[in-house]
Amino acid sequence: MSASAQAASPPSRTVLTHGRAVWLMIAVTLMWATAGVVTRHLEHARSFEITFWRSFFTFAALLVILPAWQGRAVFARIRSGGRALWISGICWCVMFTAFMVALTLTRVANVLVTMALGPLLTALAARIFIGHRLPPRTWVAIVVAGLGIGWMYGTQLGDGLLAGTLVALCVPLAGACNWTVVQHAHAKGHDVDLVPSVLVGAAMSTLLTLPLAWPFQANAHDVGLLAFLGLFQLAIPCVLSVLCARVLKAPEVALLALLEIIFGITLAWIGAGEEPLPSVLAGGALVIGALGFNECLGLRDRRAAAVALPGTR
Repeated sequence: MSASAQAASPPSRTVLTHGRAVWLMIAVTLMWATAGVVTRHLEHARSFEITFWRSFFTFAALLVILPAWQGRAVFARIRSGGRALWISGICWCVMFTAFMVALTLTRVANVLVTMALGPLLTALAARIFIGHRLPPRTWVAIVVAGLGIGWMYGTQLGDGLLAGTLVALCVPLAGACNWTVVQHAHAKGHDVDLVPSVLVGAAMSTLLTLPLAWPFQANAHDVGLLAFLGLFQLAIPCVLSVLCARVLKAPEVALLALLEIIFGITLAWIGAGEEPLPSVLAGGALVIGALGFNECLGLRDRRAAAVALPGTR
């Protein structure tokens, strides 16, 4: 989620101070982190049905939230968004679908640690497809994070968890593709509003998983939990993260987004008794450490540049 939140969006009247944006982003990561523990308390819903209901309720929520926030013109922007917006919608569809399917196949910690690769995969995609030059610190971070993920994957070859972890890898890959498409469109003078593209992605995910979810098995308890995920774990925090990204710098957003991993693993451990494997904790420490190191140095470089050029922000 966080890797794509920094793309351009229409101006908003909402004004956030830096401190409030930080606290709001922390709240956003806590909302994102509820997916694992809530999924573990479902009674009958399984696999694609879980994805269908969450995507459906996200779509329904955004149909209300977006016109209230941006006016009915948001639907005109979808119609005139062009190819980039629809490709972005496909990327969101992949992220929504792969994330929930992965949670049904493997442990919460495996999914969240794999998703942490998002910013580094995004940087690599920008280098390959857009030509952005990467500083040495980012190359080091990519190598270290790769070692961490390789260690985590290698220890899962015989325990049946690797399939879910590989599905989870689709999430940061789609996120990297999403960001690259948005940045390429921006370079061509066409800004993509990511919030309407989330609506498009939710609609696509709903339609894609409907035939795979039938016949429905979820009871009222399950549907209530999945409605919670659609509204409070996805729709609302997606909108709030866009607001935060207008105030916070990209490294700050990436660093704060790491809290989702800590919150998510902790909630699943405490709320569902799902203890993370030692190999996942070790691999995750390498991934989080590499990402944190890279983003902290990036933030320091930005601040140094701002001091050197007082007219910049």
